[in-house]
Amino acid sequence: MIKLIASDMDGTLLNNHMQVPEENIKAIAKAQESGVEFITATGRGIGHALVSLDEANIQVPMILLNGALVIDANRDILFSVPISREKAFQVMDLLEEAGIYFEIFTAKHVYSENKVYRIDFFSSHLAEMAPELTPKMAIAATAERLTILPITYVDNMRQTVIDNDEEILKVIAFDKDGPAKLQAVTEKLNDLGELAIAASEASNIEINHENAQKGIALAQYAESKGITADEIMAIGDNFNDVSMLKYAGTSFAMGNAEPEVKTYAKFVTDTNVENGVAKAIEQVLE
Repeated sequence: MIKLIASDMDGTLLNNHMQVPEENIKAIAKAQESGVEFITATGRGIGHALVSLDEANIQVPMILLNGALVIDANRDILFSVPISREKAFQVMDLLEEAGIYFEIFTAKHVYSENKVYRIDFFSSHLAEMAPELTPKMAIAATAERLTILPITYVDNMRQTVIDNDEEILKVIAFDKDGPAKLQAVTEKLNDLGELAIAASEASNIEINHENAQKGIALAQYAESKGITADEIMAIGDNFNDVSMLKYAGTSFAMGNAEPEVKTYAKFVTDTNVENGVAKAIEQVLE
C-alpha cells in the first residue's frame, strides 16, 4: 500500500506555464483524503517552489534544492546538506573561467550577479516552451515572472554569503549551448570530489553536496515517518529525479521525461501538459 507520494515539480507536477493544473490539484487532494501523504521534491529553493504551490493552495512538506534542504508542511527546516564554503567557491571559480552564468542558493536566498543575462536566458527558454509568444512577449512575460520570484542581485556573491554567514546549499549554472558547453565544465567539477551534479533541463547543471540528492532526502524523510521504500511512489522527468525513482518501490517517469530517465522507472505516465501526475496518482489509488 502506498503511504507517501513524492513528485518533482518542473516538467512533472507543473505544466509549461509553471502552474499546477487543476486535475493534479484534485488528484493530490484525493490521495490525501485516502490517507496518503504528498511531498514535492524539486531543485527549486523554497521561495521559487512556493510561487507555484501557494497559487494552487497546496501546503505540503518539501524536498528542496535536490535534497539539500527539507522542510515540513509548516515550512520549518527538518535538515540541510550544504556544500562547504571552500568547495562552493572552487565551483564558482570553474564556472566563471568557463564563462557560464550561475546562481547560488542558501536556505533563505537566491543570489545572482547578472540580472540582464537572467532575463535574456529565461525569455529565450520561455519562447521555446511557448512558441505562440513573440520574442517581445517572452521578454515581457519573463520580466513579470521574475519580479515575483525571490532573487537577490548582488555585486559579489562570495562576499555576501561570508557577510551573512550563510551556508551554500546549491549552485545552478545555465548556458544556451546546453550540454555542448556544460559537459566540459562538469568533468572539471567532478574532479573536485564530494559533489553531486545533475540536470533538470538540457540547458543547466545543478551542483550539490554528494549527499544532497532527492533519493537520499526522500529516504531520510520516509524513515522519520516509519515509511518503507515499498510504500513510496515517486514521479519525475529528469536526471535529478533518478535517485528517488530508483529508491521508491513504485516509480513513474513522465511522458515528457528524458528517454534514459524512463529506463529507471517502473511505469511511464502522460506528459506534464496532459496531467500525467494526476493519472499516475489515480492509477495507484485504484
